[in-house]
Amino acid sequence: MNFRESESYLLSLGNEVAAMKLGLENIRTLLHELGDPQNNYLKIQVAGTNGKGSVCAFVGSICREAGISTGIFTSPHLVSVTERIQIYGRPITEDEFAVYADKVRDASENLLADGRIEYRPTFFEQITAIALTAFAGAGVRLAILETGLGGRLDATTAARAEIAAITQIDFDHQEYLGQTLTEIASEKAAIIHDSSAVVVGGQNQEAGTLIRKRLAQLGIEARLGDDVAVEADGSGIRFTTAFDRYEASRLGLAGRHQIENAKVAILLAETLSSYFTVSSHNISAGLANAHHPGRLERQGRFLFDGAHNAAGAAALRAYLDEEIRSSLTIVFAAMREKDIAAVADRLFPKASVLVLTSPDNPRAMPAEELAEFAVGHSDQLSVYLTDRVRDALDIAQELTPGDGTILITGSLYLVGEAKKILNN
Repeated sequence: MNFRESESYLLSLGNEVAAMKLGLENIRTLLHELGDPQNNYLKIQVAGTNGKGSVCAFVGSICREAGISTGIFTSPHLVSVTERIQIYGRPITEDEFAVYADKVRDASENLLADGRIEYRPTFFEQITAIALTAFAGAGVRLAILETGLGGRLDATTAARAEIAAITQIDFDHQEYLGQTLTEIASEKAAIIHDSSAVVVGGQNQEAGTLIRKRLAQLGIEARLGDDVAVEADGSGIRFTTAFDRYEASRLGLAGRHQIENAKVAILLAETLSSYFTVSSHNISAGLANAHHPGRLERQGRFLFDGAHNAAGAAALRAYLDEEIRSSLTIVFAAMREKDIAAVADRLFPKASVLVLTSPDNPRAMPAEELAEFAVGHSDQLSVYLTDRVRDALDIAQELTPGDGTILITGSLYLVGEAKKILNN
């Protein structure tokens, strides 16, 4: 298969969320058929509701500064599926992707034909296997794996990472993970096994209690983000741990909420120092040079942020309150299963113009249905509807003053489609 053929095959497997099948037996069998590539390198697995991708970006940046050959697997992608698999800080090429996708497809189809698996591996199972196989092929020494959904039954958990990190846990994907924070935290904390080295970011009381219970059951003492002291002023930001002190003029990722993610990344980097040479300078420089597309990312007058749940929207709102002084237009879209009311209540009051749209995704809510969530705010803003993202961008640019900001938010799928349109 060439790249387009491999991409089409993966898409034919169905939407990665709507068609997913949670469980580890299939992916474990597939990885074994591929020679268990995940056993060729050290692994960090990051789970949580918000901040997973940012922690991966910070740690990846630190590893580049330290000269550690590293692979990073994240999801979803914005423009190209190759973005999900980074080696040495760059997405793999389309040709490389096609080679590994072909290998994983052949293994999947052979297993299915022989009756050794019950169903054809899903999009996310196969893309996970592609990443783990590509990392082995490139000879990386470390793989950083962002959990897709939950943790206990997520395909990335089949890699059995030696180091586990849990970022902030909040409500999201309740239809899969449970209706309480205890249930959600239980799914995510399940990535911790009896030989894990563990880092835990700041948590609310309910999630924190569950994680502590899991650690106690396994007899593991975790390193806690809450134990990292932070000082910030006009000259920069300083982090002090039990082992060292790190200083950066700024964080490479924007937003006050990134301080918590940086704490987790620092503790992970210190954990890695048991395996690799990681200096305090590497950590400081890595924090300053990190980049994470689609998360408070500026491109001219456009600001991209994939805030898709209540906690993400709260972090975005805090950033808007601190940083945006000019006119604000919001282009907004969301997936049907999200808590749209909570996101809308935090973000819509900041806008003078609101453009509701729908990206090309079967889970996307039509603009007409999104309009119901704008009713309570319609007295202070102008609302426009279109089911074409291209038209939404045209409307936003026409109605926003030259010094104004256009915020693209509500879904990373919207962010990706908008970036693709604008950059082409």
